[in-house]
Amino acid sequence: MLMKFFKLSSLLLGFLSLTGCVGSMNPTGGNSTPDYPYFITTEPLVVKKIAVPKGTRLVYEEMLFKKGEQDRILNEGKLSTIALPDGKTLDWGGVPVTSITKFFNSEMHGFTVYPKFDQLTKDKRTKFSELWESCGDGLGITVKNTDDWSFNTKNISDVESCSVNYQRYFKKDVSQQLFLNDMYQELIKIGTILFKS
Repeated sequence: MLMKFFKLSSLLLGFLSLTGCVGSMNPTGGNSTPDYPYFITTEPLVVKKIAVPKGTRLVYEEMLFKKGEQDRILNEGKLSTIALPDGKTLDWGGVPVTSITKFFNSEMHGFTVYPKFDQLTKDKRTKFSELWESCGDGLGITVKNTDDWSFNTKNISDVESCSVNYQRYFKKDVSQQLFLNDMYQELIKIGTILFKS
């Protein structure tokens, strides 16, 4: 009887110790995010062919011996995010945007642009902005040259996604593909209009 009690106790203790490990599945060993290196611009700059204002936060990929705020700008090739200061936007295809983030998947060449539709005036609305706003979130863009995050239609290969609602990944979903095709065509039209003026 005493032996059964010890076996059951040992089994139960082993089971409980295993369940304690399940809550922390973060590969960094904790529930916190890595302290990516970043630089806050001290003057207006051109980064990834985009003019950014003073106070823009430039976040970089993980780098050896670089963590948190940096006192100088780092290698633009390692840039992962451009985040404008609160209250500031830049015009991307006629839409005010607050940040641009490089795709996490390194095999995909592009970035996601995050809009601020409440700052888009009625006179600036286009078919492109209406389609984008209908998704309600970021627009994924694939590009030929990853050193250019500007609204350069000669560099833009495709619209990869519009929020999580429409994605090229779901190739068999005809309605998603048609929507993204329409967005891409409207994006090209906007580019033609912008570059004529």
